[in-house]
Amino acid sequence: MRANCTYGSVRGAPSNGRPYRDNAGHAMPRRRQPDGEQALSNAERQARHRARRREQDPPAVVRVRKPVDRRSRPRRWLDAVAELIALQTEYAAWLDALPDALRDTAMAEALQAIVELDLDALASIEPPRGYGRD
Repeated sequence: MRANCTYGSVRGAPSNGRPYRDNAGHAMPRRRQPDGEQALSNAERQARHRARRREQDPPAVVRVRKPVDRRSRPRRWLDAVAELIALQTEYAAWLDALPDALRDTAMAEALQAIVELDLDALASIEPPRGYGRD
């Protein structure tokens, strides 16, 4: 069949005029020769590739937004006061558990100042609801 077909008429033949199975004289391209005496290992090749990528493209900066607090101002005020009262209770327990050897230190004085704060005045404040809803 090949003898009576023209070049390019064989199914799958390229349009450059040669039959697609004629590889005589057309060797496959050879792979690249190594830079040194031996070829690179996979790890060395990967390290070179990553170094080239770092030089070309700086890594993208990912910015994470802080989640929006959806609580109202009065709710945030009440939560903050409740947190302060809880912390004052914890500091009072810490001060009670402090050994006698540490009672005259700066840390004990700071704990005593926190415990003596009057947070009842903050707790009694009713924050305004705002915009005529008072």
